[in-house]
Amino acid sequence: MPRPSSLTLLGELAQDQWGLVTRRQLVNLGIGSTTLERLVGPGGALERVAWGVYQLAGAPISDHRDLRAAWLQLAPEIPAWERTAGQGVVSHRSAAALYGLGHLPADLHEFTVPHRHQTRRPDVRIQMRPVGDGEWARVDGLPATRPQRIATDLIQAREDPEAVAQVIAEAIRRSYNSPGAFASALAPHTMPYGFRRGDGLALLRWLLDLTGDPERGRWIDEARAQERTRS
Repeated sequence: MPRPSSLTLLGELAQDQWGLVTRRQLVNLGIGSTTLERLVGPGGALERVAWGVYQLAGAPISDHRDLRAAWLQLAPEIPAWERTAGQGVVSHRSAAALYGLGHLPADLHEFTVPHRHQTRRPDVRIQMRPVGDGEWARVDGLPATRPQRIATDLIQAREDPEAVAQVIAEAIRRSYNSPGAFASALAPHTMPYGFRRGDGLALLRWLLDLTGDPERGRWIDEARAQERTRS
């Protein structure tokens, strides 16, 4: 049986990465520098969208393409489907935008990685913190922090509390996380806001009051009941 050509493998790889491939992946496919220069030249099969990241000509442009390209740059040799949180997850404002939560402008591509990682891109911000197994999920194919982790990351980054509150309210309304999950996640971050240490319920109530959402009373009751169940 004949071996698939490098270009065939390129097409299959791009298909599973939103039409995108990295230079490292092309090299791993056996595509040499001369062939690559031809592929990215005028009328070639590839279009550069970021340093070392290319779009397959004719492939649909995906939502959040620039964010996806920046994420691929974090571990350019590893295919998208093989990555774990160890290679970086979308976080902070970028994660909120990926979920469609709140209205914070995502003018930077924000990622969280467990180990030191540097970038020269001025539009990429990388935080070095661990992300637990229950703190991230795949959203449109990208690994992203879950809403309760988004909220705590934004709180720690001293984002506008009202903007964070809107993220939380929309996440609860869409059943991404329960009110109790947010109260628990917020518990370690209460003191800078003048609340008793560990009183995540009080911080959640204050934040939800900022939104004026008519459901906030019911959500706090749910969070209180969930807290009693855990104790």
